[in-house]
Amino acid sequence: MNRTYLKIAWRNLRKSKLFSSINVFGLSVGMACCMLLLLYINSELSFDRYHEFANDIYLLRSENTYNGELMDNPRAPSPYAQAMKAEFPEVVQVTRVWQNFLEKETLLRVKDANKTIKAFNERSGYQVDSTFFDVFTYQFLEGDARTALDDAHSVVLSEALAQKLFGNVPALNKTIQIGGVAGTNENFQVTGVYRDESRRSHIDAPYFLSLQAGWVGGFLREQKQDFSNNNMFYTYLRMQPGTDAAKFENKLPSFVEKYARKDLKLAGADKKMALLSVKDIHLFDKVDAILTPTSSVTYLYVLGSIALFTLLLACINFMNLATARSVKRAAEVGMRKVMGAQQSSLIGQFLGESMVLTMLALLVAIVLVVLLLPAFDQLSGKVLDFSDLLQPKIIAAFLGLALLTGLVAGSYPAFYLSVFNPLDVLKGKFVNSVSATLLRRGLVVFQFVISIGLVVATIVIQGQMKFMRDQPLGFNKDQQIVLPLRSDRSRSAYQALRNELLQSSQVTGAAGTGYYPGILNPSDMGLHRPEQSVDEVAITKTNWVSPEFMEMMGFKAVAGRLLSKEFMGDTANQTIVVNEATLRKFAIPLEKAIGQKLANNSRTFEIVGVVKDFHFADLHQVIEPYAFLLEPGNDYNYLIAHVNTADASKVLPFIESKWKALVPDEPFRYSFLNEDFQKNYDADARTARIVNVFTLISIIISCLGLFGLTAFEAQQRIREIGVRKVLGASVGSIVALLSRDFVKLVLAAIVIATPLTWYAMNQWLQDFAYKIDIEWWVFVLAGIIAVGIALLTVSFQSAKAALTNPVKSLRSE
Repeated sequence: MNRTYLKIAWRNLRKSKLFSSINVFGLSVGMACCMLLLLYINSELSFDRYHEFANDIYLLRSENTYNGELMDNPRAPSPYAQAMKAEFPEVVQVTRVWQNFLEKETLLRVKDANKTIKAFNERSGYQVDSTFFDVFTYQFLEGDARTALDDAHSVVLSEALAQKLFGNVPALNKTIQIGGVAGTNENFQVTGVYRDESRRSHIDAPYFLSLQAGWVGGFLREQKQDFSNNNMFYTYLRMQPGTDAAKFENKLPSFVEKYARKDLKLAGADKKMALLSVKDIHLFDKVDAILTPTSSVTYLYVLGSIALFTLLLACINFMNLATARSVKRAAEVGMRKVMGAQQSSLIGQFLGESMVLTMLALLVAIVLVVLLLPAFDQLSGKVLDFSDLLQPKIIAAFLGLALLTGLVAGSYPAFYLSVFNPLDVLKGKFVNSVSATLLRRGLVVFQFVISIGLVVATIVIQGQMKFMRDQPLGFNKDQQIVLPLRSDRSRSAYQALRNELLQSSQVTGAAGTGYYPGILNPSDMGLHRPEQSVDEVAITKTNWVSPEFMEMMGFKAVAGRLLSKEFMGDTANQTIVVNEATLRKFAIPLEKAIGQKLANNSRTFEIVGVVKDFHFADLHQVIEPYAFLLEPGNDYNYLIAHVNTADASKVLPFIESKWKALVPDEPFRYSFLNEDFQKNYDADARTARIVNVFTLISIIISCLGLFGLTAFEAQQRIREIGVRKVLGASVGSIVALLSRDFVKLVLAAIVIATPLTWYAMNQWLQDFAYKIDIEWWVFVLAGIIAVGIALLTVSFQSAKAALTNPVKSLRSE
C-alpha cells in the first residue's frame, strides 16, 4: 500500500469516528479473546513435548475385561516393564511410576541450622525406578540425573520444595525424614534438585523416591508378583527412534499369551495391551487421571471454536458496516474509475484500509492481552507467562491472525465496492444492492445464532453445575471436617484423639475410614457368588471403616443392619455391608440379600446389610458396586469429625489444640468433605466460567455491530423520518419502524440456533452419568434475552433519530 492510500485510510478513519471506533474496538476485543484462548490451547498442546526422547516415549495401557465389562486402565502389574524390555529389541529402556494413592500428603521432617526439627505436610511425590531420568528429561540444578536414584534411600526434590525445606542454601546431600507409606519414617539423602516442569508435564511431582523404598518397596520384595493382579504401576517404554507404534502394538497379543494368559485365566480376566504416546497423555480423556488430571481434545475444540466465533463476530461487524457505508464511498469509487483507476488498485486500496484497521486493532489487542492475562489465568486455572507471547511461533501466529482478519474482514467490501458502475454512481443512481443487503442481514443472523447458542450453553452449563451441587449424594456431606492421618504416630493416636474431640458439645460424631466419598478410592476386590465361576467376577470398591462411620455419614440401610463391633463376624471380617448396585450386579433381590454370600478367592463374606446407593465418586461416573468392611484395628487414613455448627471456624481451634496435644510434632491439617467433593467439578466450573465470559463478550460485539448498523440505517432514512414526523407519526411508531427489521433477524436466528444448540449441549451432557434434561424454556429464555438486547441496542439509536427536529432533517430538501 503506497503513501497516498495510507493517507486516505487515515482520513477515512478520522472522518467516521463512530464507525471506526466500533470496528477497532470490536476487532481488538475479538483478537484479544482469540489470543488468550490460543495461549491456553498452546499450553495444553505443549505438555510433555520438552523431553529429549518425547517422540519415542509411550505409556503402556490396557483394556481389562472382567465378567464382560471393559475398563480402560493406564496402569499395569509390576512385571510388565522388565518382561517388555527382555522380549522386544525395540524397547531401549523402561521405567515404572507408582503414585501414592494411599495418601494425598506425606509428612516430611528436616533439621534446620539450629538442629531444630521442622515438620511439613507436603503433597505426595512419586516413586520411580532408577531408570526414570534415562527416559524422561529433567533439568537438574543440583546432582547428577544418571545416578540420582541408584540408592533406595535417595530423594530428588523440585526446586520449589528444596527452597521450602532448606531455604536458599544447597539441598544436595541434606537429610530428610519421610513418613507415611512412602518413607515409613526413614531418612533419605537428597541426591538431586530439578527445575519444576508442572506447567509442561503430566508428571507433576514435588519429589521422586526410589521404587524400592517404603511400603511399595516392601510389597515388590515380599509379595508374589503376577501379570494379572495389582494393576497399580504406570509403565513407560522408551522405544528405538522411528519405531512404528501401530506395528509394535500388533506384537502385544502374543506377548500377553506368552507371559500373562495363565495369571489372567486364574483371575477370570482378559487384557488387551496398547501404547499411548507421552505427548498425547494430557489430552487422553478415557480415564480421569494419569498421574495428574487429564484433559480432552474436545474441550480444546470448544475453546478454539469460541475463539474463532468471537473473532468472526468482530469481522462480521466490520463487513456489515463497510458494505452499509458503501453509498458514502460510491462517488469516490466512481470518480477514481473515471480517472482511470483499475479494479485491482481499488481492491488493494480497500484491503489496505482494512489492514490499517486490523493492525491498529492488533496493537490494542496486545495491550488488552497484557492487561487481562492475570485475570485470564485466574479464570482458566492456568499460569500463562507473558514470555509465552514472545515465542516466535506465537508472534507469527498473531501476525498471521491479524493479516487473516484483515483479509476476511475487508474482502467483501473491497470486491463489492470495486465493481461499481461509475456512470450509475455519478448519475446518482447507485443504491445498495439486494445482494449487499441480504449479506448484511445474513451476517446479523449468523452473529445472533452464535450469541444465542452461547446464551443457551451458559444456561445449560449453569443448570448442570447447580444440579451437581444440589443433587442428594446419599450421605451427609456438610459439616464434616476431615483430618488426614499421615504417620504411624497420628494413626496410633486415633482413638485418643477421637475421645478428646467428643468431649466438645460441638462435635457430635467422630469416625475413622480408609477413604471417604469424593476422593480416589483405589481399594477393590473381585467378588462372585459361590455358585459362580471365577470368570464371572465383578470388581467391587471396598472401604475399611470404624463402627461409627456409616451411621455418622448418614448412609441409609434399606435392608439388614450396619456394621458393629458387637458382632463377632463383623470384627473378624467375615461380613460386609453393600450398596444396592452390588445387588443389581449379582442379580440378588433386595428381600433376599441378607445372608447371601459373596466370595473373593479363598475368602467368603456374608451380606449383613444393604445401604441405599450413594455417590462415592462425582456425577460423571455411574454408581458401581461398593462394600464396607470393619477395620479390625485403628489403621485409618482419615478421621472425620461431624460438627453441629455451620460455622466450623468456631470449633477448629478446639480440634487443633487436641491435635497438637496428642501429635505435637506434626502440622495440623484439615479439609471439609463437601469442598473436597466439589473439587471434582473444578474443570467443569472452569468451562462454565470461560463460556460465561465469552458469552458476554460475544453479546457485546454483536450489539456493537447492531448499534452501528442501526445508526447507519437511521442516517439513511433521516429524511423519511422527518416527513413521517411532519405528517404526525409518533416517536414510538418510528422506533417500531426502525426496530422491526432487526427483530425479525433475531427471531430468524432463534429458529436456526435452537436445534443446533440443543444437539451441541446434549453432546456435552453425555460426559455426565447423572445430568439435567434440556427444557424448552431454556430456548425461550435465550430468545427473550436476545430479543431484549437487540431491542435495547436498536431502540437507543432509533429513539435518537425519532427525536431529531424534522426541520433539520428536511432543510436540504
